[in-house]
Amino acid sequence: MSTQTRTPDSAGKTGFQLPKWAGSFGFQIIAALIVGLGLGLLAKYTGSTKASPNGLGATLQTIGSSYVSLLQTAVVPLIFTAVVSSISNLRQVSNAAKLAWTTLLWFAITSLIAVLIGIGLGVLLQPGANTGITEEATYSGKSGDWWSFLVGLFPKNFLGLGANTTITEGVATTSVSFNVLQILVIAIAVGVAALKVGKAAEPFLALNASALAVIQKVLWWIIRIAPLGTVGLIGNAVAVYGWDTIGSLGKFTFAIYVGLALVLFVVYPVLVRSHGLSVKQYFSGVWPAVQLAFVSRSSIGTLPLTQRVAERSLGVPRAYASFAVPLGATTKMDGCAAIYPAVSAIFVAQFFGIQLDFSQYLLIALVSVLGSAATAGTTGAVVMLTLTLSTLGLPLAGVGLLLAIDPILDMGRTAVNVAGQALVPTIVAKRQGLLDEALYNAPRNGAPFVDDDADSAATDPSAASAHAASRELEDAKS
Repeated sequence: MSTQTRTPDSAGKTGFQLPKWAGSFGFQIIAALIVGLGLGLLAKYTGSTKASPNGLGATLQTIGSSYVSLLQTAVVPLIFTAVVSSISNLRQVSNAAKLAWTTLLWFAITSLIAVLIGIGLGVLLQPGANTGITEEATYSGKSGDWWSFLVGLFPKNFLGLGANTTITEGVATTSVSFNVLQILVIAIAVGVAALKVGKAAEPFLALNASALAVIQKVLWWIIRIAPLGTVGLIGNAVAVYGWDTIGSLGKFTFAIYVGLALVLFVVYPVLVRSHGLSVKQYFSGVWPAVQLAFVSRSSIGTLPLTQRVAERSLGVPRAYASFAVPLGATTKMDGCAAIYPAVSAIFVAQFFGIQLDFSQYLLIALVSVLGSAATAGTTGAVVMLTLTLSTLGLPLAGVGLLLAIDPILDMGRTAVNVAGQALVPTIVAKRQGLLDEALYNAPRNGAPFVDDDADSAATDPSAASAHAASRELEDAKS
């Protein structure tokens, strides 16, 4: 009888095997960006346009829009259940009120730093001077104002939903929209009421927690297919907008991305380091969420991953992270509500030859710090810009000049938003002595991507190592 020696690689695994790094989420996103860029350029140079896309352009557009639709599908139940759960979880955290106020304070501090950088770049780079654009821009979209913000706080129904019916050639089409700010108000009221009710609300809170777990699982499946959505989103952006559109506003685009880069790669690392934390560990922990935010252009859609990296990679306690991260996803926008409106307002003033004085620069800073909540649930940065322009008395027609390249800018803005939404809870947890620094400094090992049934292993460095070793052993046995 002959004896055969089996090796782990020869048992059950035949043919070509991809290297381990090829299966990582980060590599898949980067590869999808390259593929999407190539397909977008191919579509553009084969005649695809926004009004009349060819077969490849239409396919990229469909893939991208379908992926965004998937993310948006679960937004309403996600926000409601996440906020209610986060408020109920504050019972497990000492000094909950102090934590909440400290979080809001750091939201304001980082927003103020970002808007000052935006103002400085606008004054220094003069993005609105000598653009070469002579055509008059028009804007007929929704404008932001403080009165609309206050009125918008009051929900018209329990779910904060609205419907709009349009009739085209005798065919009626109804679209349903939602207001994130109203949903947030409803969820906060329900969460606080549940805390006040006490024991009688336990079944409701248990049901809410269960619903949140189910919604997050569905969203996690959607996030897993983000590389496919990335190909469509990036490809469509390149095919529709290309480099020509960016070129006409090149100085403005450059100013925005310089500002975003300064906040992401200078301000945030300085804050991390000043709190005695590793900059490398911060970026390696938050990077998966930043990548998804860049391609999806949705802070709310990225919320499950942002919260997961905050808990599993950055060491923020779950009870606090489940409060701070959802709140940040709706109100913490250093990209959309600080840098962008500051540079854009200065651009519009320079384009129309309007001189701004010191008091108007102060108004830009004030509106940017206080106005981010006013953009929640609307059209994000565009409404924030109209709010800034109307406060300063600048022409709203200037918004039309910038709409053509807004999707290109929105990628960077959202990435910075999400990085800040994970940063502030980390800083506050560190200052309050709540941060799990062993988990923060632990090797990542793909912890944010471990499924929920391995959750306990992912939230403890030693358990995570044991879990990883166990999986390797099982692979070897197979």
